Order: sequence, then C-alpha cells, then structure tokens
Amino acid sequence: MSPSASAPVPATLEEFMAQALQMELDAAQRYIEFADMMEVHNNPEVVEWFHKMADIEGKHAAQIMAQMGWKQAPAPGADAPRVAGFEAVEGAAVDELHYLMQPWHVLQLALAGEERAERFFAQLAQAATDESVRQAAFALQQEEHDHVELVKAWMRKLPQPDANWDQDPDPPRYDD
Repeated sequence: MSPSASAPVPATLEEFMAQALQMELDAAQRYIEFADMMEVHNNPEVVEWFHKMADIEGKHAAQIMAQMGWKQAPAPGADAPRVAGFEAVEGAAVDELHYLMQPWHVLQLALAGEERAERFFAQLAQAATDESVRQAAFALQQEEHDHVELVKAWMRKLPQPDANWDQDPDPPRYDD
C-alpha cells in the first residue's frame, strides 16, 4: 500500500497532523463502538479492554492537539487515510468481532491496527516531499512501533484462548 493510493501525501505539517489526528479519533471511536457491541453480549472483560484501547487512542489524539496548539480538531478532510478493506488505518472490521471473544482477541485486533499504522507512517515518510512532514511521519512511525511492542507485551501476560473458544453450548436463538 502506498500512501498516495489511500490518501494524497500531505504537503504541509498541518495537513499531515490533521490526518494523524483523524486516524487516532477514528480508532478511538471504533473501539468505543466495539465496547458497546460487547456490552450487548454481556462480555464485560472485553468491554473493559476495548475502553482501555479507546482511552489510549484518545490520549494520542490529545497529544497531537497539544503539539499543534489546536483548541479544536480541524474538520476532517475528504481525503482521510484509508487502507484497503478498512474504514480507518488503525481500525478493525466489525466482522472480526465475536460475542465470545476474549481480551486476547481484543489485543490481536489492536496489534493488527498498530502494525498497519506503523507501515502507513513509514510509507508516508518515504513518500513525503516536505521535510517537516517526513520527520513527523518518522516520529509517528516510531510511536506506532512502541504501541506494537506494548500490545505484544500485554498479549504475553494474557492466556491465549483455547482452540474451541468460540463454541457456545447454548447459542443465541432468534425468532422471526
């Protein structure tokens, strides 16, 4: 994936940081949506992890806002970064959720998103023609790399689910 295929390479630092901010806000919103979905399925442990991930992404957005001195987020552009098959670079697809998923699965989704974001920023840094954009993209690539390592460390602390984790002896029944 080249950044130019999913969104134009930002010409200025402000354009780039607006894109990066939108990525963080999108990821936080997606994790909140996932938490709400898992709440419906009475899966409180997974709800807690999705909220934790949303909080982390929200803090990243706040850091960008502070760094840029923005009091409010710039309006999202029509050219928001996208990766084939995903609504947002760091986001996960709704069909990756399962009502019996466990915290380890949440971290798998987060890991995949952080790895996509790391690759996205690396490719954007290579494609950037403005030095400030290049440097900011490299810095965010390193941040995403740190997030990848953090998620991996969390995954090592959680038990990996059994092979038949998704087998429900009393599956939901729907009446027409």
